[in-house]
Amino acid sequence: MTNKVTVLGSLNVDTTMRVKRMPLPGETLQAENKSSAAGGKGANQAVAAARAGAETSFIGKVGKDSSGQFMIESLQDDNIDTTCIATDETVGTGSAFILLDEEGQNSILVYGGSNQQVKKEEVVAAEDKIKNADFLIAQFETPQAAAVEAFKIAKANGVFTILNPAPAAEIDPELLKLSDIIVPNETESATLTGIEVTDEASMVANADKFKEMGVENLIITVGSKGAFYSTKAGHDFVPAFKVKAVDTTAAGDTFLGSLSSQLKPDLSNIAEALTFAQRASSIAVQRLGAMPSIPTYEEIVEANK
Repeated sequence: MTNKVTVLGSLNVDTTMRVKRMPLPGETLQAENKSSAAGGKGANQAVAAARAGAETSFIGKVGKDSSGQFMIESLQDDNIDTTCIATDETVGTGSAFILLDEEGQNSILVYGGSNQQVKKEEVVAAEDKIKNADFLIAQFETPQAAAVEAFKIAKANGVFTILNPAPAAEIDPELLKLSDIIVPNETESATLTGIEVTDEASMVANADKFKEMGVENLIITVGSKGAFYSTKAGHDFVPAFKVKAVDTTAAGDTFLGSLSSQLKPDLSNIAEALTFAQRASSIAVQRLGAMPSIPTYEEIVEANK
């Protein structure tokens, strides 16, 4: 059965500058290459879900500019339903500027633009897209008030809510209570719980802390090492696949989107879904760019052979 996934999130045009190494404070370096592509955490996650086989819809906002039209068309190229993407008449489309070094590590500056203008009423207007989904995903590149509204609609209609608290920020306690699962990386998890992620015991302590905050289920992504999960049924660590990374820009988004395409709302197949997501992410980091690097279902399955 095909999962139906709705993503509330950001739409950014990414400009990537390739450099030998990161500049020091006050230092000017020559960029070796410059390229632009569709991106934004929300858009990347939606594309990852769609390419991995999910029926995907998007809730977000763009500016009244060529970048906004480019973003909508980019999602439509992956058969994502864009009818709930609003247009802001006064604020431009979001953008991100990515420095990428020879080791595949990145530093990113994000301009929120119209992403920061997503309002509750636009979420309410997308109620049908939320009600008819199996999973609703939100991150922190759009306002938390919009996510709270969306998650309320989801919970009232039995839709499983996935919160990706990235970039890390102080979380509205109400949003945590409305989240069925939270998916931070190890840095974000430590920022939110105050417990550094160093080993399995500290991951379990993070899970316990999130339960105190109102979230029963947790996945912590630990870069090239893998992912830890904790549910009512227990906890475990799923190792990542060893590959040579050339660009880690959309690794986490690829992981989350492809996870949502395979996961069952009762979490009964979480280990298998995580393995699938890890494989998808391992393909993405071997390619350049955010959205262009995200693999299809066929590529993920083929890599498993």
